[in-house]
Amino acid sequence: MGYRGTAYAGWEAQDPARTRGRPTLQGTLETALAAALGHPVRVSAAGRTDAGVHADGQVVACDTTSSLPIAGLRETLPRWLPPDLWLADAVDAPWTFDPRGQARRRWYRYVLWCGEAGEIPTAWRGRIVAAPPTLNVAAMRTAAWALVGRHDFVAVTARPLRSATTVRTVFAADWLWLSPGLLAFDICADAFLTHMVRILVGSLLWVGTARWTPADFADALLTGDRQATGPTAPAAGLTLIRIEY
Repeated sequence: MGYRGTAYAGWEAQDPARTRGRPTLQGTLETALAAALGHPVRVSAAGRTDAGVHADGQVVACDTTSSLPIAGLRETLPRWLPPDLWLADAVDAPWTFDPRGQARRRWYRYVLWCGEAGEIPTAWRGRIVAAPPTLNVAAMRTAAWALVGRHDFVAVTARPLRSATTVRTVFAADWLWLSPGLLAFDICADAFLTHMVRILVGSLLWVGTARWTPADFADALLTGDRQATGPTAPAAGLTLIRIEY
């Protein structure tokens, strides 16, 4: 699945009173699937993205008793989906398939615009966050490389803690220019903590603006203290790129 999360209160279905009337992605997809398949549907996803976060490669699973073949679902489901939520593909899977528990690696991308405000590429509007054009990207890259490996990331997750362990393995983390003015932070890990990528980006921007050195960034991660790390970057710049199994 792909989606633009701007209008949604995150992935996970919630009580409407908590979302202030905003729809959730899970609820919207389940409603569309119920219409396409002819019976109520409950879905599970590889990653429960936060409010305002986007996806190009979300993986979702559901059970069905419908006789509609996969080819029919590919054709029918898009008719019931809003324009900001779309089906990339659909395949049959074993009943034991668990999109969250069996995922080995997850890739996220956070995108910054470092050019003139009026020049943001149309395709990126709503998916990007403005940043100073004078960022020290070399220092940000040096700091990001320290993330690779197995570490305790308790200092870069929201409170209260929602996971039994805050140890994660990061396989790759780097900054790259997608085009002039368009700067992306790509990170791959076995799993992520709540707000982890956005707090990392906020902290790395402190390096890029010379508030911190790369060594300061590394030291802050070791404190285990959320108050010692940088701000949480806005959700608009974050996209779940793909899941590996």
